[in-house]
Amino acid sequence: MDETLHAEIDGYVSRRLRNPNALLPATISIQGYIQIPGIDNTYIPPELLSLSEGIFQTTLNNTPYRVAVVDKNGGRYFMLFNETRQWQREKTFLIYLTTGALVMILMSAWVGWWLAGRVVAPVAELARRVSRANPEDNAESVSQGFSNDEIGQLAQVFSAYLKRMRAFIDRERDFTADVSHELRTPLSIVQSAVELLEDEKLLHVKQQERITMIGRANREMVNLTTALLLMARENTDETIMQTCDVGEVIAAAIEMNRHLLSAKTTVNIIRLDSMHIVAERTLLSVVVANLIRNAFIHTPSGSVSISVANNGLTISDTGIGISDEEIGKIFQRHFKGAGST
Repeated sequence: MDETLHAEIDGYVSRRLRNPNALLPATISIQGYIQIPGIDNTYIPPELLSLSEGIFQTTLNNTPYRVAVVDKNGGRYFMLFNETRQWQREKTFLIYLTTGALVMILMSAWVGWWLAGRVVAPVAELARRVSRANPEDNAESVSQGFSNDEIGQLAQVFSAYLKRMRAFIDRERDFTADVSHELRTPLSIVQSAVELLEDEKLLHVKQQERITMIGRANREMVNLTTALLLMARENTDETIMQTCDVGEVIAAAIEMNRHLLSAKTTVNIIRLDSMHIVAERTLLSVVVANLIRNAFIHTPSGSVSISVANNGLTISDTGIGISDEEIGKIFQRHFKGAGST
């Protein structure tokens, strides 16, 4: 801007040397004045007359100006540049620059988000499929649709792992079913033999007691074998559900395990509300019998109380109990407390 002002002054001085009546610049942006001794200078703003040679910043009529003052050829030249439009241009440019920067930032953020989504989408899809994967389903469904890259290779690994799990579950289920099925025949033979021996009148009392124990243990084995077969079914929906009277199941379990009661132990039926649930009777019998058996075994003296109320079964005893250290381990596989036999 300062160079422009000096160039305007030099240009005007050159024109005035050729034509003393040359007009001073007078545009929207540039305004010139000349002060010559002995000539009326009242048209010159008083604010300029006090300026010496140089570049200055001043305000005339609330308008900011950049002023260049030069002494040449016996006169003093004033060249003013109106900074209002310049400031407006700078302000507009700053607005455009800021707006453009914000737009670029937003576009960059959107493009980054879109690209991140494209990159993460396969991983998210794989995670969704793996979280919903079921060894019973087709393992190939986990890896279908992925490209042959690192994500695709990872999907293939998950698919292969699911196949191994399915094969393991099938082997375990087949083994359980085969063993349970093979046991049913000899158990049926034993049960038939026990029933024949129980009808034998020539057996001594001790022998009859042993036969009864064999029959009782055989029936428990039959129930467990049936339960194993039920749990080994591939489709648990095929399990035969029926309405079971919980009171009848409890009575049968007490009678089956009564021989485990000590002479010093009594069984108290506190409350026995009528309660029916829809379940597989064999599995329900196994669960209830296991609870009652444990209560009988671990109560050498005292009482075992059984209550069916408020849609719940409660079995409590005055036996040896479970310590605080062992209570958190009772659901661990094959765990036995200090008082277990």
